[in-house]
Amino acid sequence: MRPLRTGPLTVETVTVPIRDLPQRLEGCRIVQLSDFHYDGQRLSTGLLQQAIDRVNELAPDLIALTGDYVTRNPAPIFDLVTYLSQLKSRFGTVAVLGNHDNVTKKGRKTILRSLQQAGICVLWNEIAYPLGDDLPVVGLADFWSKEFQPAPLLDSLPPTQPRLVLSHNPDSAELLAAWRVDLQLSGHTHGGQVVLPGIGPMSALLQSLQLSVLPKLPFDLPFLKRKRNRAKIVRHWEWVSGLHAVGQNQLYVNRGLGSYAPGRLGCPPEVTVLKLVRG
Repeated sequence: MRPLRTGPLTVETVTVPIRDLPQRLEGCRIVQLSDFHYDGQRLSTGLLQQAIDRVNELAPDLIALTGDYVTRNPAPIFDLVTYLSQLKSRFGTVAVLGNHDNVTKKGRKTILRSLQQAGICVLWNEIAYPLGDDLPVVGLADFWSKEFQPAPLLDSLPPTQPRLVLSHNPDSAELLAAWRVDLQLSGHTHGGQVVLPGIGPMSALLQSLQLSVLPKLPFDLPFLKRKRNRAKIVRHWEWVSGLHAVGQNQLYVNRGLGSYAPGRLGCPPEVTVLKLVRG
């Protein structure tokens, strides 16, 4: 990626009120990274190192990684973990996988094992307690995976207990609205990748045209055929980035560091700092 096209790496700081947050965790800071797509093309080692250095300068309490470490071939994970192993925080690093990490079961196992060997707690339909027993972290299988099974995990938690959920695809927030999710961390959208000044993410605009305008036309427009389904990437483009309310739940979507076709324009890579407060 080229900074002149994407914009420089940004640190987004967000304060998130959490109901029933333990007093001892008031002001707890979670730093999120997402969507590396580390494959030799879509994320430079310079930007990767810059992001890791920035995270360490922030001295967070916990680091959360929300998937898509590679693009298709799992082999680059071996180089990526040499960088990720540099991450430092008070309570360690938790992670989930994305759809690109789950192309094959063998590849998924390679990525899981490599991240674990780097000291990262990788969750695939599991619960961890890096912040203590009173604030569980639920890590889900990728939303497109047949193994995405939130019910057994979320049903096992007392309804009065606050919890954080890591789920790569923000579309999962629609289904997860059936449970208490005080804060869901997701990625996947890359912030829309192409963001037009004064208009917003191009993907959201194109999807709006496909849903509202194209069905009324007697012909197809170039590059906007009605048969194309941009919801294959994500359905809820209104959650393309930032903090959102989904029913009673809260969802934060990180723009990610890497890219995918057709590349990024006007969409800076992101490090997120989420400050938890009682609310």
